[in-house]
Amino acid sequence: MPQPGPYVYPRPFPAPRPETPAETTTRLRPVRTRHPVRTAAAAVCVVLGLGLIGGAATGAWLTSDSSADDARGTYAVGRSAWHSVPVDTLFPRTLRGDGAGPGGADRIWTRLAVAPDGGCRPALDPLLARALGPVGCERLLRATYADATTSSVTTVGVIFTEGDAAAMKSLSARFAEQRLDRRTDLMPRAHPVKGTAAAGFGDRQRASWSVHVLTEVPVIVFAVSGFADGRTVTDPQPAAAAMTEGATTAAAQAGLGHEAKGIADRIERGLRRTVTDLMEKPE
Repeated sequence: MPQPGPYVYPRPFPAPRPETPAETTTRLRPVRTRHPVRTAAAAVCVVLGLGLIGGAATGAWLTSDSSADDARGTYAVGRSAWHSVPVDTLFPRTLRGDGAGPGGADRIWTRLAVAPDGGCRPALDPLLARALGPVGCERLLRATYADATTSSVTTVGVIFTEGDAAAMKSLSARFAEQRLDRRTDLMPRAHPVKGTAAAGFGDRQRASWSVHVLTEVPVIVFAVSGFADGRTVTDPQPAAAAMTEGATTAAAQAGLGHEAKGIADRIERGLRRTVTDLMEKPE
């Protein structure tokens, strides 16, 4: 609701002209007696007008307060989702990526393993942990997936933060303005899985990545992809760049940008739906 501006005092009335003597032959017009019904109607109109103004102001205040309560409720539910949502809901065993591949090709990803939940610092590069510091870290959950051909592997992570709505919006704006999601020194770490296609998926194998700071809930979703054969990648590229037409890096030509973005998007959508369902559950 816009704030009222400073009170503006009305312009003073122009100075009255000197009275001129009335002609003695002019008769004064009689003043009509006010009709009681008209007087009552005018009073009712004034009361109704004041009531409407007051009601509108009260309604706006209540709406604003209700919106703030809803936002706080969504944040509280979102922040606690890490221990109230089943792991198979947060990280489905199979993810379908209809149209998620290069040229709109369909993708299917199979979960290889879920990492033990824990804090953020052991799982994030120090510089990325520092960049996310303003919103804190409540819990970090990760899972690693492989594509249907087992030629690529992707680790997806969900960071449940301690930040409020203002802190999350500020961090999101900072990531956008400074393009922090495109810096190679802020890549998330991979989660290798022994005995699987992701056994050799480490820091030097990271090829493409995506980091998204949500503002509706206190969550950051990231994904990092690489080749399943464990090859070292010397020119990693953020997913947004690797997905552009004409990109020639190894990550772009192998579709690893699509892998990281496609998996991250589906995990994020699932989380949003889950939080919405939790909010709508009757108490």
